[in-house]
Amino acid sequence: MQLAVTARETLAAEGVNARVVSAPSLEWFAEQDEEYRESVLPASVTARVSVEAGSVLTWRGIVGDRGRSVGIDHFGASADYKTLFEKFGITADAVVAAARETLKENA
Repeated sequence: MQLAVTARETLAAEGVNARVVSAPSLEWFAEQDEEYRESVLPASVTARVSVEAGSVLTWRGIVGDRGRSVGIDHFGASADYKTLFEKFGITADAVVAAARETLKENA
């Protein structure tokens, strides 16, 4: 969550209005009524980025074809989270870069 918040602050300094949505359970989110889901993730906003300290596969339905995901899609590495995040590109800078890419594509 902190990576997304830090990325939002960087983007805000560049004049990009972004918001951070926490989704601790995509299953619970999917069970909500359409009005609530639309209020949280409007269909009109297609420039989306997910950040996951694991597989990004489950985020495909949320970010869509034009969105980007920052995460790790493999297993086998072992270290403290700071080392792994840096090694595998799960950083605020990577989130900012993903946001810039999806904004460019969605312009």
